Amino acid sequence: MSTFIRGATVLAMGGPNGSTPFLGDVHVEGDRIKAIGEGLPVPAGATIIDGAGKLVMPGLINAHLHSGEALFKGRYDNLPLELWMLYAYPILGAKGLSERMIYLRSMVVAIESLKTGVTCLTDDIFEAPRQSLAQLGAAVSAYDDAGIRATVSGHVMDRDFLDSIPFSREHVPAELQAEVAKLTPPTTDEYLAFAREAHAQFHGRSGRIRFMLAPSAPQRCTPELMQAVNQLALEWKVPFHTHIVETKVQGVTGPVMYGKSLMRYMADLGLMHPGTAIAHSVWVSEDDIALMGEAGVSVVHNTISNQKLGAGIAPVRQLLNAGVNVALGSDGISTNDTPRMFDVMHACGLIHKVTTPDYTQWLSSAEVLHACTLAGARSALIGHETGSLEEGKKADLLVINLDTVCFTPRHDILNHLVYSENGSSIEKVMVNGEIVVENGKLLRIDEKALLAELRSLMPAFNDYHSGVEAANRAFAPAFDAIHRRCNQVDLGIHRLVGTSDMWPA
Repeated sequence: MSTFIRGATVLAMGGPNGSTPFLGDVHVEGDRIKAIGEGLPVPAGATIIDGAGKLVMPGLINAHLHSGEALFKGRYDNLPLELWMLYAYPILGAKGLSERMIYLRSMVVAIESLKTGVTCLTDDIFEAPRQSLAQLGAAVSAYDDAGIRATVSGHVMDRDFLDSIPFSREHVPAELQAEVAKLTPPTTDEYLAFAREAHAQFHGRSGRIRFMLAPSAPQRCTPELMQAVNQLALEWKVPFHTHIVETKVQGVTGPVMYGKSLMRYMADLGLMHPGTAIAHSVWVSEDDIALMGEAGVSVVHNTISNQKLGAGIAPVRQLLNAGVNVALGSDGISTNDTPRMFDVMHACGLIHKVTTPDYTQWLSSAEVLHACTLAGARSALIGHETGSLEEGKKADLLVINLDTVCFTPRHDILNHLVYSENGSSIEKVMVNGEIVVENGKLLRIDEKALLAELRSLMPAFNDYHSGVEAANRAFAPAFDAIHRRCNQVDLGIHRLVGTSDMWPA
């Protein structure tokens, strides 16, 4: 199968032109870009797409999301992470979802992602109380059927959850602590067996699906688990994907539990390297940032989610200056309420302008677009395959109409993409050389039927989940006290407006 896009404005985000648009052609052969440039010969028998008035660019990459939250879209607001998790990631009362519900839940993510220009995503999938291979397989099947490129995980924690929250033993009532103690997290051997089977079953499917290792966070996992998982990640050349210091509570966690920052704790365990992808990194110090730069890790900046949860503003310019690869993610579909990456780019371009009056340090549109394309691919360890339009790379691309109101009047195309476009100008989405969305319609699946089926199942799910929320509401007073207590600690860094993270004692 051969496709030839002729005479388009091309934004390659790689190669000799980088982030400078140029007029040219793109020749796709099979699942890869065969040639890109000006005045290319038209191959015989190719399907020709007239590129006049069109922009061809790499598909956007969502480098961190949790599809499990898709069933809670629009459900919660005005809760900091530690209280929100009581309901979206409940400690008590959760039951495993059916494979069909997980398939439909994943389809919600795939549908909205593809229609708004996301061709590749990294999905850190958590299932309560414990993920099965069949459940992971349901998510994989959804992404495979929809036609999106996806790196998926089995999210794992092996410590008592209360031992991951500072001061919880002082604030959580003894009877609730006893209930939590009855839960049995997987052992290291159990998780490694699960990961090996998942890798064997799903890694490489359809040339688009990959499996990664995802220990939840250093305070939620034992060193034994993390180090064993890290060895597998290095062996398989897949990401070691985790979460570090999203909130101030987590900023306090390292010093209280380990006498050092969580980033230093990770480094001392030998877990910081170019294959390490870290979600958030909001409450990092200058020393942490230097460690991260020396190790060459990736950070996924979840701009909108961090703001909705009141977590703060990550020090992205400092991270970039230190040599950290900074990608962009939506995070969960409950703390963002959408996987749309045009929204995330817009927010990212804006939020860092209020962190310093030195406008030379504000992020440029080119930097934001790089974070949402090539840097996202690098964070998933597939930068050699996707993230930019270059010869030999996978053909994951967007064809965007430049004659829409979003680009009228037309000035700097990069600025339009970050600040004006919302995905409505997309005409075609190609993944792996196949057009999977055309004029807003998904070509591989019946969107209307799938969404109708999920809507029919939601009343029963909502009844069940309301009971789960009620059971976990018992923890709320203790977690509120912990949140207040941690925000009375001066860490010497401030990631909210001014010093407003300092809650008066």
